[in-house]
Amino acid sequence: MARAEQDLSQLLQDGFDALNRGQLEVAAKACQNALSQRPDLAPAHFLVGLVALEGEKRQVAHNAFKSVVKIDRDHAAAWAQIARLNASEGRIALAEAALKEVRRIQPTDPAVLDLTGTVLNQLGEYETAKAFFARVNEQAPGKTGYMMNLANALVFNGDIEEAVELFRAVIDLDPRSAQSHWGLANAVKAADDQHILQMQQLIDTCSANPRARGFLYYAIGKEYEDLQQWQAAFDAFTAGAAARRETVEFDEVAEEAMFDLIRTRFDAAWLAKRPGGNPDPSPIFVLGQPRTGTTLIERVITSHSQVHSAGELQQFGLATRRVSQHIDHRRFSSGLFAAAADADPKAIGDRYLQTSARMRGKTPRFVDKLPVNYLHLPLILAALPNARIVHLVRGPMDACFASFKQLFADAYLHSYEQKEMARHHIRYRRLMDHYRAEFPDRFIDIRYEDAARDLEPHARSLIAALGLNWEDACLNFHESSAGVATASAVQVREPAHTRSIGRWKRYESQLAPMCEELARASVPFD
Repeated sequence: MARAEQDLSQLLQDGFDALNRGQLEVAAKACQNALSQRPDLAPAHFLVGLVALEGEKRQVAHNAFKSVVKIDRDHAAAWAQIARLNASEGRIALAEAALKEVRRIQPTDPAVLDLTGTVLNQLGEYETAKAFFARVNEQAPGKTGYMMNLANALVFNGDIEEAVELFRAVIDLDPRSAQSHWGLANAVKAADDQHILQMQQLIDTCSANPRARGFLYYAIGKEYEDLQQWQAAFDAFTAGAAARRETVEFDEVAEEAMFDLIRTRFDAAWLAKRPGGNPDPSPIFVLGQPRTGTTLIERVITSHSQVHSAGELQQFGLATRRVSQHIDHRRFSSGLFAAAADADPKAIGDRYLQTSARMRGKTPRFVDKLPVNYLHLPLILAALPNARIVHLVRGPMDACFASFKQLFADAYLHSYEQKEMARHHIRYRRLMDHYRAEFPDRFIDIRYEDAARDLEPHARSLIAALGLNWEDACLNFHESSAGVATASAVQVREPAHTRSIGRWKRYESQLAPMCEELARASVPFD
């Protein structure tokens, strides 16, 4: 019997080792063999879940981790994985219930604590997440992955100097950590080219790793901009975009079809025929293209005592999917909007408010600052007719270039090639023009350039349009200590400025392909 247990233990260890090497089929066979001998073996079900996660089979992962906790209710790692899956899918109550189990068990395993911090970040609890990451680093010092998570949490919470020290410590331990170099470049302004030279030496070692090259090139581009070496900066951004494009796929034909369907299907007649939505007046949506000032305006609004920042919520899109019963691995598609057009708007509104309750705070109003919610604008009008919608407008070339030179996580896949970026922007502008024609006075346009040049009158006008009394704190948003998980996490800690206005003109000749696409569609550059 002891021999059989040893063999089973070795089989599982081989499976975990295969998973760590990326050999998913080998790991999966190890799971199957182990479970054929012991169907109630919790570690084997846990390995099934991890393999499914790597293979992007989320439902299989859900089922596997649930099997683990049925067998072993005190398996903290499985509960933490269940929490992460539910949080990423907008099932906030289930995520919190799983986290409650983790806290009941009081695990000491740094990996479990680190994963718990990750889930708390997903839920917008940045301060608590930072505390978990700090505890992990106390228990397991010198582990670069844990250090990176803490550094990123420090950036979210505005602790920039501490984050910079940590990024540098990671680089000292692992000079090849491309993401750490990128984090450092974005957290501090370069004073010389020493870090650039260090990163350039790494590039040659990353020929087979486009993800690492992407981090390094974008970091190099940012630091060259700090040093006002514009041509070198642009060359780096272009190389970074090319590397990033190797890791993602953008289906432009599908996007064109989706935008066409939205313009065709969602109009004033459609809205007039919809049954009533949820009348709750608390949501304020701040939306538009990324890198157009959405974070600036969100911080102005949420510095008001009556408004809470809920962050960039995925909940409206998830509610739309759930109510329309649309199943598609793609986040946005023609099929989704075709199904959503006939879905019950009140059910969407109800579900959105229910699933976002944990992130909405205790103030009368809250801001959902997910830029891409502009695609959902007609659905928001139907589902939440008393919600306020604020749309950021920015000069086309500045908007397009700001996205082109930004490394995003898993969104905005159109932004890594100049002409594709421009054509996407054209589609977006036409869609917003359609909304203005069909839904006049249902959303507020804020021009970024106007607000950046003279914030106070535009902030006062916006706060009044939202039905709020003026508070001077709205002009001092940069003094807020609230966390912010966005590409603008560092910049938002300073007052409004005009440094980014017209920046594209420094690269006018290099951006000719982007300019030509916009000109072909008669889009004015400014």
